[in-house]
Amino acid sequence: MAMAELFHLSGYHFAFAHCNFKLRGEESDGDEIFVREEANRYGVQCYCREFNTAEIAKERGISIQMAARELRYGFFEEITEKNGFDHIATAHHLDDQTETFFINLIRGCGIAGLHGIRVKNGKIIRPMMFSYRHEIEAFVNDRGVDYREDSSNKSTHYQRNKLRHDIIPVFRELNPNFDAEMADNISRISKTESIFHQHIELSKKDVLKIVDEVAYIDIPELKNLQPISSFLFEFISPYRFKNEDVDNIIASLGSVSGKTFYSPTHQLIIDREKLIISALLNEEGELEYKIGKEDSLIMEPTKMTASVSKIHDFSMPHENNIASLDYKKLQFPLWVRRWETGDSFVPLGMKNHKKLSDFFIDEKYSLLEKQQTWILCSGDDIVWIIGARIDDRYKITKDTDIVYQLKLSK
Repeated sequence: MAMAELFHLSGYHFAFAHCNFKLRGEESDGDEIFVREEANRYGVQCYCREFNTAEIAKERGISIQMAARELRYGFFEEITEKNGFDHIATAHHLDDQTETFFINLIRGCGIAGLHGIRVKNGKIIRPMMFSYRHEIEAFVNDRGVDYREDSSNKSTHYQRNKLRHDIIPVFRELNPNFDAEMADNISRISKTESIFHQHIELSKKDVLKIVDEVAYIDIPELKNLQPISSFLFEFISPYRFKNEDVDNIIASLGSVSGKTFYSPTHQLIIDREKLIISALLNEEGELEYKIGKEDSLIMEPTKMTASVSKIHDFSMPHENNIASLDYKKLQFPLWVRRWETGDSFVPLGMKNHKKLSDFFIDEKYSLLEKQQTWILCSGDDIVWIIGARIDDRYKITKDTDIVYQLKLSK
């Protein structure tokens, strides 16, 4: 609310986006009502969405906090792209930065986990990162700005709250200048990280090559880098391998080739002269990704945003990177995979099935373009050659009342 007041005073064009995660009963609903009323008072648009967060977290096998984060930022991204906003602004402040530093330190992290919260990260901006919590509280009280406090913020059941209420106050007792010192420390770490990554990127050019989405790390060249564990961690962590994987891989470099290590998304095979990293395959040997009803931001295998709208709120786009489909005809979860020999669909505007191999020939696809093509499936049907053509059976018709839209990020 302090950030909204500052945007209002500065004359910026802005809107509210609010997620009701349905985790605190009437309090969650009260937060949504409050946000809608404040948006009306400022005369700005308010975008709200409800999520069955606990149920979604259970389905995905992740924590409620992680599910809420994924849902939140997916929703924000969708609003931003759909309505032409330039930025997503969150109200993180300097106290949040200190808490995040210690959370990452406790969990174990590389240097990237200690650089604090970025003021700008792509479209996400954090305009309140100049201020501390007590300064924000003084501002809203002086200005008479209404706000609501999330009751869960007081519970020390959560790790961040325990740090905030029990541990960081002890540091402030030991050093009255603790907050300023932490801000300086994090700034210095961030600058050191920039130098570190410049060196990593220079070394990577000689050691790691990517061919057809498969990464190859030259083992003899890797052994010339010291400390080898730090370099290897930076090379393979983008593929979601952990520190303990790095130690085990290094210990196995002299063993018989063929030994394999797994991350949640990739496999790493130790060959005679190379480490070979490729995406995990499903039981049929295919890459396959699921899209659930509640997913609004899809990151893999290609970045897309998903939205659902009533037909009277919908205007038909005419772009190949957008698929507008009849929601009621779809069978969730949808899934994305590579095409296979024998695949067919009914191209938009046609009545009969056509083999994808013939479609590619007619559209003059190169071999590389065919290899890089993903298809969206509903049940056994192909509904979209992603970035190219939807299936005629799933198009919007006069009988459609709900539209499901996927937009491929450029």
